[in-house]
Amino acid sequence: MSNQSVISVENLGKVYRINHQAERQRYVALRDVIAEKFQGLFRSRRPQLDKFSSAEDFWALKDVSFDVKQGEVTGIIGRNGAGKSTLLKILSRITEPTEGRVRIKGRVASLLEVGTGFHPELTGRENTYLNGAILGMSRAEIRKKFDEIVAFAGIEQFLDTPVKRYSSGMYVRLAFAVAAHLEPEILIVDEVLAVGDVEFQKKCMGKMQDVSTKEGRTVLFVSHNMSAISRLCSSAIILNKGNKAYDGTTNQGIQKYLAQFSEISQPATWIDIASCPRQGGRTNVYFHSAAYLGPSGESHSLPVSGKELLFKLRISSDIKRSVSSLSVMIYSPSFQKLLNADSLLLAQAVLLEKGLNEVHVKIHQLHLKPGRYPIGLWLANPTEIFELIESAFEIEVINEDNRQTPEIPNDGVMACDFNIYQPILT
Repeated sequence: MSNQSVISVENLGKVYRINHQAERQRYVALRDVIAEKFQGLFRSRRPQLDKFSSAEDFWALKDVSFDVKQGEVTGIIGRNGAGKSTLLKILSRITEPTEGRVRIKGRVASLLEVGTGFHPELTGRENTYLNGAILGMSRAEIRKKFDEIVAFAGIEQFLDTPVKRYSSGMYVRLAFAVAAHLEPEILIVDEVLAVGDVEFQKKCMGKMQDVSTKEGRTVLFVSHNMSAISRLCSSAIILNKGNKAYDGTTNQGIQKYLAQFSEISQPATWIDIASCPRQGGRTNVYFHSAAYLGPSGESHSLPVSGKELLFKLRISSDIKRSVSSLSVMIYSPSFQKLLNADSLLLAQAVLLEKGLNEVHVKIHQLHLKPGRYPIGLWLANPTEIFELIESAFEIEVINEDNRQTPEIPNDGVMACDFNIYQPILT
């Protein structure tokens, strides 16, 4: 990695004007307009009130400064509305800042939201050449990379179809393939990758690692997926209400960010997880709340090393459906996955009724040392991710009788004996 800064942001700010209506406007029919005009002939003219009672300035970004060095992969973290997308749009030259300065050295390729940068009437083939031309590449350079782009996207059959007929997943596949393979010096990726399926997300993560480590290019990556941020990024920036709240190492940044949401809750207490950050936003099937019980279901007991731990999950679904992968994940404080109790490992589908469902996940022996651990929740089918909440709450594990616990591996997930079942609710 070079010490040369390829992105330099100085005192960046972006303000929007927000108007507030004086009163809620009711629906106006044609007869109302005619009646109003007729009545106006018989009353004196009065000045109309302004449609808006007031206006205020909203700073989406305020006094943000940072530098990104060549070959660095930087994660941009923050709640929804923190200013992440606004920052990326300024860096991608889609919108202008209100104040401050941005200096960028090199060509920038951006993947910000589904549809950005593609003309809907053009085919996938034509859009590939168009995007390459926008990046300043010659037709010969694009042709050299073309087969590799198509193979990565996996949409050969629809290459000559107008992209307006693509699904959102196909759109993202081609858009990422174009952005990553046309050799930009800087690659900017928003959490749009959450639209893709699990297999394609893994391909994208691997490609971004190759782009930075093997090819020396710079990546800015926005995601609510903290494990992806931890695995991919060498540094992190936290935005909070438009301000820079942190700029430093990835692990410390993740811990600082998740500390806003995680809390130690009492055993046997239902935890409302509606406000937890989740990848891709809430869908039609989502985790509603959760609870946990210590050994033997004792409501007063904290989780104990070497003993059983029960998680109760309430899941809301808009229709009756089958879910192939439901998982409770336990992370280390530095956000390495330690345990993964996934229904896929049991080859067991979870059947959800319309409305609120309850599913129990029982870990028979909790092979963790004493300490605090973030709990993540996952819900998906092979081609669709419904939910990924990487820090729903935290548990505190204690060692009741000083028994020895297995060493936690540094490079993988520990063995986990568990079962998943749905209780009969009365």
